[in-house]
Amino acid sequence: MAWSDREQHRGEVSSGRSDERGLDPERPLLFVIDGSKALRKAIREVFGASAPVQRCRVHKQRNILEHLPKNKQQQAIWRLRTAWDKSNPREAEAELHEIVGWLENISPSAARSLEEALEETLTLQKLGVNGLLLKSLSSTNLIESCFSRTGEWCSRVKNWRNPKMLIRWTAAALMHAEKGFRRVRGYRHLQRLASALQKDMNRKQKEAA
Repeated sequence: MAWSDREQHRGEVSSGRSDERGLDPERPLLFVIDGSKALRKAIREVFGASAPVQRCRVHKQRNILEHLPKNKQQQAIWRLRTAWDKSNPREAEAELHEIVGWLENISPSAARSLEEALEETLTLQKLGVNGLLLKSLSSTNLIESCFSRTGEWCSRVKNWRNPKMLIRWTAAALMHAEKGFRRVRGYRHLQRLASALQKDMNRKQKEAA
C-alpha cells in the first residue's frame, strides 16, 4: 500500500506498481507494508533505499506473539502498544529496545522478530504523524479490507473459464468493494503528512548530492 500527495485532498489510499497507477517515483511516497521481504526488496530497487517505509504493526505484533507462550502474550501486546503510542519517536524506540531485552529471557525468536525492522514501525512518528492518521496508516488494514471484499466476491465463481473472465470479475469485485470505501480516519492531517514527506525527500536528496 502506498500513499502519495495526489490523494491528500480526498483522503484516499491507492495501490499500484507504476506511475500509471499514481506512483510517480519522483513524488514523495510513503509505503505501508507487511513483513514481505519481496515487497521490501521491490521498494528498495524501484524507489531507492531511502524510500520511507512504515511496517504494519498488526503483522509485526502477530509475528511476535507466535513465538510467545500464551501467558505472556497479553503482556507483550500491552507493552508493544504502549511503546507505539508514544508520540516522541526516540522515546518509542527506546521503549521497544527495552521490550527486546524483556523478550530475550522469554523467547529469543520473539526478540529477533521485534528487532527486525523495529525502526520502520516508527516511520510515521518520525515524520511527525500522530493521532487518528497514525492509527489509520500504521497497518495494512485499509488495503486488506479491499482485498477481503474482492476475494469474497470472486469466491462465488466455481469454474474460471479463461484469464479474461478472471480479469473481468476482479475488476467488478473492486468496483463493488469501492462502494464501501470511507475517508481515511485523520484525513484532515494528510496535508501535514505530504509536507513531511516532501521535506524528508528534499533532505535525503541533499545528503546524497
